[in-house]
Amino acid sequence: MKEIIIYTDGACSGNPGPGGFGVVLSFNGQRREISGGYRKTTNNRMELLAAIAGMESLKEKCKVTLYSDSKYLVDSVTKGWVYRWKANGWRRNKKEQALNVDLWKRLLTLCQKHLVEFRWVKGHDGEEENERCDQLAVQAAGASNLPEDEGYNS
Repeated sequence: MKEIIIYTDGACSGNPGPGGFGVVLSFNGQRREISGGYRKTTNNRMELLAAIAGMESLKEKCKVTLYSDSKYLVDSVTKGWVYRWKANGWRRNKKEQALNVDLWKRLLTLCQKHLVEFRWVKGHDGEEENERCDQLAVQAAGASNLPEDEGYNS
């Protein structure tokens, strides 16, 4: 099984506002970059979408180490929160609906396909690949003619 390292980051100019995501994939000394953006979204959606875009780009089942500076993403998975939300009908508690359910569903499907380990990395702390992901995300958020984030608007 291929072992892939994925770094991800999301950015938003305003929250909500124009947003972007950046991804760097590494395998056997090869690198690939992915980015994209939306005209109105949230930072958390872009963090999730970065992880999704990275894993969706894989053509076969892989062992993935995914680095993100998003505590929302990493803690939700590693601390089991997202699995609890799913088991409770996508509710955080009796009063609150979980957010970004469309993206969590996609992410969990990918986590069933691949063997994924989520690791938190401190953002803006000089980690080269995390910094590159941030550059890609900010650049994508600033692009013209960004598409609509259908999930944010629903």
